[in-house]
Amino acid sequence: MNKLKEYISLKFVLFIVISIILTHIPIIGNYFRVVNTVIHESGHAIIALFGGKVHEISLFMNTEGVTYTSHSSWFGGFFTGGAGYVFSSFIAFLSFWFISRKQYKPLIIILLLLIGLNLIFWVRNFYGIFWLITFGAAFIFLLYKGTAAIVEHFLLMIASILLVESISSSFTIFLLSFTQPHAAGDATGLAQSTHIIPAQFWGIVFICQAIAFAIAGFKVGGYRISR
Repeated sequence: MNKLKEYISLKFVLFIVISIILTHIPIIGNYFRVVNTVIHESGHAIIALFGGKVHEISLFMNTEGVTYTSHSSWFGGFFTGGAGYVFSSFIAFLSFWFISRKQYKPLIIILLLLIGLNLIFWVRNFYGIFWLITFGAAFIFLLYKGTAAIVEHFLLMIASILLVESISSSFTIFLLSFTQPHAAGDATGLAQSTHIIPAQFWGIVFICQAIAFAIAGFKVGGYRISR
């Protein structure tokens, strides 16, 4: 049992390392990193639908993204502003949870639904549409033609990228909230929304939730993923 756990832990770490290397390869790395951008912006959009409206999402080659929304209440804008980082961290954890139980099809369907929502309703810029079509096609291929081994390893790579990117992007915002509090993305937005709670506080919240989901992901991914 101990040897099996050691193997599984090493497998988990191996895919984390592969994802870090892959995402730092020029052009290709950014292409794969956009998967986290899609999840992040989808988090904003999904929460905005509860009492608000999503106008458009743009996805860019440099992995940046922006979601244009409007809200009928202060609460709607507040929760929408805080949803992106939490949603991407949660989906990273959920991916490992499904993979650890060999539930590959439900995970692929969830990711395809998010891609489909963005493609049909929200994303209108050229690169965003290109990315959604090509990545969506890869998931459709996996769903119908991929072998169990290919599906598992591809999903492990995607889950690892999501985990790494959710932590690194949250850490970036955490640093910016202290060094450039007026240009710290969602942390700045939440600070402006609340008026009395500074960007630094939200930067700490974002990095803490990312670490918490990462630990939870390791517990299910590091010890339950089998051969």
